[in-house]
Amino acid sequence: MIIDDQGRALLTQRRDNGHWEAPGGVLELDEDITTGLLREVQEETGLQVEPVALTGVYKNMTRGIVALVFRCKVVGGHLTETDETRAFRWVSADEVQELASEAFAVRVLDAMLYEHAPAVRQHDGEHLLSA
Repeated sequence: MIIDDQGRALLTQRRDNGHWEAPGGVLELDEDITTGLLREVQEETGLQVEPVALTGVYKNMTRGIVALVFRCKVVGGHLTETDETRAFRWVSADEVQELASEAFAVRVLDAMLYEHAPAVRQHDGEHLLSA
């Protein structure tokens, strides 16, 4: 999750389904977490970032996928549309809830409001599930 100096989060609009989400993706088998984070952000946005903190761990119970979300700051590059991303928006907390599904919006909000310990949550791909 990339947060700017005004406290806004960067959302990307995916080319494949039109959904608004944070940049991210799957790590390569031989890739460490930080290297994968930096690569995915660069590939999807054109930005170079620096991870600041782990803000959440999220499991899609339906698909068995665990996502780690890091709050990041921009240290270089410029926004560039890619094969995966067709648009970008810097959004407030209220705008996140309007654009993204609950399962993705909570990740953004957890990163925006991050204070100390990372959030640990479960979802079904769309909606949060109680623990």
